[in-house]
Amino acid sequence: MANQSSVSRQKERELEKKLAEIQSHGREDEYKAIAKKLGLPFSSFSSVPIDANALSLVPEEIARTGSFAIILRNGPELTVATADPDNKTARETWKQLEGRGFKLNLIVTSPDALENLLKRYGTIRAPELFETGSVDVNEEELSSLEEQIKNVADLKNRVASISVTKLLEILLAGALKISASDIHFEPTAGATRLRYRLDGVLQDVTEIDKTSYGKVLNRIKVLSRLKLNIHEAPQDGRFTIKQKSVDIEVRVSILPSEYGETIVMRLLDPREIKGGLNDLGMRPDLLEMLKNQLDKPTGAILTTGPTGSGKTTTLYAFIRYLNSPGSKIITIEDPIEYHITGISQTQVEPKKGYTFANGLRAIVRQDPDIILVGEIRDSETASIALQAALTGHLVLSTIHTNDAAGTIPRLIDIGITPQVIAPAIRIAMAQRLIRKLCPKCKKSRLTSSEELEKISAELTPLSKRFKLPALDKNLNIYEVVGCAACNNTGYQGRIGVFEAFNITNEMEKLILSSPPISAMQELAVKEGMVTMKQDAYLKLLEGITSPDEITRILG
Repeated sequence: MANQSSVSRQKERELEKKLAEIQSHGREDEYKAIAKKLGLPFSSFSSVPIDANALSLVPEEIARTGSFAIILRNGPELTVATADPDNKTARETWKQLEGRGFKLNLIVTSPDALENLLKRYGTIRAPELFETGSVDVNEEELSSLEEQIKNVADLKNRVASISVTKLLEILLAGALKISASDIHFEPTAGATRLRYRLDGVLQDVTEIDKTSYGKVLNRIKVLSRLKLNIHEAPQDGRFTIKQKSVDIEVRVSILPSEYGETIVMRLLDPREIKGGLNDLGMRPDLLEMLKNQLDKPTGAILTTGPTGSGKTTTLYAFIRYLNSPGSKIITIEDPIEYHITGISQTQVEPKKGYTFANGLRAIVRQDPDIILVGEIRDSETASIALQAALTGHLVLSTIHTNDAAGTIPRLIDIGITPQVIAPAIRIAMAQRLIRKLCPKCKKSRLTSSEELEKISAELTPLSKRFKLPALDKNLNIYEVVGCAACNNTGYQGRIGVFEAFNITNEMEKLILSSPPISAMQELAVKEGMVTMKQDAYLKLLEGITSPDEITRILG
């Protein structure tokens, strides 16, 4: 019986194999017909050797999505096997290859034959031409570019004369050279507008034709490990600019729009955030107050402000000040923007269940001395952070409010009781970033009567605390001019303006009454808080910024 069963199974396997062969031949005939209709050759590739180096020109994921494989490379000529010549991903990838100087020879094959070719990916190295995750802008090239790119005008000329192959490298190198924080690609009806964000303000650079932009878009998607065939949904990714001296992370956001996909790339250059507390632009009195609170082992220090107001830079400056061999510092961030030696940094992963709240619970069990929470977004995170501040930890974090006085009502709004807030928080702080006048072209002038009125209203209450010039018609301030060094903006770099207050006994009593923002502001000013606008006007008198910039940022 066992022998009969074995014979039966053998016959079943032979029958299945025969049926598979018949089905395969049927599919081959179908794809032969497609090849004939398109005027392309057909092959089952049953005995054709595969060039592993050619196959590796495109990542496996893209090849599978596009139903093709590059099987042979002869100089600039590529032989491409495809089971779907009209596949959108394939077409986009082939166009990008052609843009790099390759000539493609297409051969139609069946899905079964293609699958056998794609299995070879398991034996080859990582892709070369379409390397994902990083782009090299080597030191020599960057040095060469620095000689050619002094400002935005030079970059425009360089972009106009460069090949599409090197366009992305030029744009990245140019952004690094002129210290742009973001690169924006904005498709319009006719072309794609390219802008850099310099010192918080967008500046037009040039326009890119649609064909060139399509190639840049695809390259950015591949580098960021994003889907080439998705055009109608947002995508987020990141890649690294690798240099000998530093790695620069680039966060990529792609969004569908009326005329195509828009791209914003945020450049996270660690060299731009190396400063310590003394580099933030704080007045000596505020700096002393902060250092006194940072030197205490417990409590929470919260800084507030909108996106782009420099909160992360301030938190990292706090961490650098506190970082020592005798302290254990753990962060939970979204995402980790800059890496700091000597501390443990973790990143939230909501899809994997690692949120600010449960991540913070785990961190507390790691016996840290200092905890940095990237942002307090909800009641659960706030509650755990403040409880940690009450139980022997120094907690540093941010929260979204417009000013320092709004910190307490905001915490109450998200469900934290005043009885917890009052003893947990040591200092509440708010900040903005204002542009600094270009030192090479700024020009001194007398104040107008309107400007003098505003300055006097803000600074007269501080006249007994700070050494101020006479606030009269002879008062000099500096105005914007513009030169090549500052890209004709009149500004170069940014500096923080701040306001902060300690939680004193009087402040703690007020918090217990769940006060409105106005009451918090009134008491903070009464106890000596210098407001952000006052801080900005003090910097105006020092020749650091302009009246227009203060109005733009603070109203």
